[in-house]
Amino acid sequence: MTPAEVPPNLIVSVVQAPMLMGLFWMLLGIRRELDRRIERGDLRQTDGLSRTREELAHFKLEVARTYVPLSLIRSLDQRVTEHLNRIEAKLEEATRR
Repeated sequence: MTPAEVPPNLIVSVVQAPMLMGLFWMLLGIRRELDRRIERGDLRQTDGLSRTREELAHFKLEVARTYVPLSLIRSLDQRVTEHLNRIEAKLEEATRR
């Protein structure tokens, strides 16, 4: 078979096969890299979310400690206790009758 007798389709197929294999290999590499990036992104988001939740918990605790002065809490507790004692006395008086 001389070069002139080689069908053009065979020449195109011989050239296309390695090109298609190379293209397939490149796409496979791109997919693997994207999968790795997605996994790393998920880890970063999880770490960031955990850190944010922890910081929020610390902030809430700090606000709870400093927002209302302790003296005000004690005063409120005393007033509520006195009021409950008055209610209790009225109920006892009403049950005696």
